[in-house]
Amino acid sequence: MTKEEMLQLSRKVCKNTLMETLEIEFTEIGEDYLIAKMPVNSRVHQPDGVLHGGASVALAESVGSMASYVFLDTDNFFVRGIEINANHLKSIKEGWVFAKATFIHKGRTTQLFEIRITDEAANLISIVKLTTIALPKQEK
Repeated sequence: MTKEEMLQLSRKVCKNTLMETLEIEFTEIGEDYLIAKMPVNSRVHQPDGVLHGGASVALAESVGSMASYVFLDTDNFFVRGIEINANHLKSIKEGWVFAKATFIHKGRTTQLFEIRITDEAANLISIVKLTTIALPKQEK
């Protein structure tokens, strides 16, 4: 899938979803990774004005699930997240965060991703592990 095809797909599947609400945009695709970005502003802040951990987790699950969608056979399978674990290491008040999902394990049924969330200066904000499952689509 080319970058342009991936961007068109992500715009289509993210319409009227949490990803659109959080302004998550998929920006780069490689052989085994996918990158997305999200603005850090008052829409994703905790009450004390820093990035909410839940918004970071939503970004991580979005990029990991989309990576499964892009890299797996989604004509015959659908993908669901089944476990997520996040460690928040640094706070950020404004700017952009970038989430890079890379495979740790790419099985037929389960996939394990490491998702590193960084700021514009490449400081590590959060590190996340996401497990997804590919389930066969039922014929109608």
